[in-house]
Amino acid sequence: MTEQAQDEVQTTEATDEATPATDGAPDAPDAPVLGKRARLEQEGEIAADYLEELLEIADLDGDLDMDVEGDRATVSIVGAEVPELVGRDGEVLEALQELTRLAVYRETGERSRLMLDVSGHRADRRAELEKRAAELVTQVKESGERAELEPMSPFERKVVHDVVAASGLESESEGAEPRRYVVVLPPA
Repeated sequence: MTEQAQDEVQTTEATDEATPATDGAPDAPDAPVLGKRARLEQEGEIAADYLEELLEIADLDGDLDMDVEGDRATVSIVGAEVPELVGRDGEVLEALQELTRLAVYRETGERSRLMLDVSGHRADRRAELEKRAAELVTQVKESGERAELEPMSPFERKVVHDVVAASGLESESEGAEPRRYVVVLPPA
């Protein structure tokens, strides 16, 4: 498996196969079968319930938006500035996303690739990374030399890998977590 594929598949791969709705009991007999989209919507609802409770306990404001983008559920906390849920360089957001994925797992028995955003942090970071990756692609094409980026989270590396792939170049991840980084390779 390539480095890029490993970054892309953080917890599990989503499949087009139907899986049973389990209400927390993975082996429930005669459970109704849910399609892929319905399963992702269910993940979003479970995550939103979990996050709503967390916001209430922490006495923080914010509305929740749920959606399905591609092959993953997305939940965003919007309408409030809550930098304490983002943290320095998105560290708290990453941890909160993992806790939310665990809450989904607890209810469904299935690993989740759910993506969490708070106050548009990930959307803003994606735009920055896409711009930086495009600049790096141009640099690598002109120089013929490989280029390395700073260590990034799996989400950030995936954004860079996608931009590089769309440009026709190849990239790979090197290093070990939490210091894993992307290397953009020159054309062959």
